[in-house]
Amino acid sequence: MTERLQIYRCEICGNIVQVLIEGHGELVCCGEPMMLLSPKDSENEGLEKHIPVFEQNENGDLTIRVGSVPHPMINEHYIQFIETISDDKKKVYLEYLNPGTDPGIEIKMYDDNITAYEYCNIHGLWEGKNDK
Repeated sequence: MTERLQIYRCEICGNIVQVLIEGHGELVCCGEPMMLLSPKDSENEGLEKHIPVFEQNENGDLTIRVGSVPHPMINEHYIQFIETISDDKKKVYLEYLNPGTDPGIEIKMYDDNITAYEYCNIHGLWEGKNDK
């Protein structure tokens, strides 16, 4: 059974999908079951370039940067997206990034406790929490 907002990846073609509505079936792509992605966190190696870092702006907005050391944003190695999800899973914000851009986003603060996810094209899915 799938859960709302889980992220799956096809190991054959690289398709990435996110569950919007829970179901009982198996997610399949290219004739094979898709792999559920488990986000890496501060317990994993390479965290200084991958863990989302939160900064509160003076205007009340929230800046989320990828890594305490800026992540590379070149064609061969870059952050493909950053997504934020409120703890109650009712509010989601997703922004796609491209090589050559800043590895960060700015959002209006919509909840004190949110989790940010980022997907690196080489190192996969990572998470960071803004627990206030």
